[in-house]
Amino acid sequence: MSDATEALPPCPECSGAYTYEMGALLICPECGHEWSPTTTGPPEGGTAESADRTIRDAVGNVLTDGDTVTVVKALKVKGGPSGIKAGTKVRNIRLVDGVDGHDIDCRIDGFGSMQLKSSVVKKV
Repeated sequence: MSDATEALPPCPECSGAYTYEMGALLICPECGHEWSPTTTGPPEGGTAESADRTIRDAVGNVLTDGDTVTVVKALKVKGGPSGIKAGTKVRNIRLVDGVDGHDIDCRIDGFGSMQLKSSVVKKV
């Protein structure tokens, strides 16, 4: 190994030692994480997860736990007789690390508990 590769910091996500440079970014081949060398660590007093945890709605408003949102487009519900209509209000949302981009956990009247993508809601 050359001295240049030994000088690169380990991955902040998985602590992998095999990071490499590609342009202005550092890349970890083990987990696929990409980051800028100037931001190698989490912000002071925080964790790496909370640093990139900002979730925004369809129009760019920052969402937080407990917000009330409105569904902006009609959604089909798998296994349900009808879908969720555009304009449906969802109260008291909870932000989660969901599967496949579903980052809002909520309860919708008439449908029950489910997860939504932040790209289909707008903060009220």
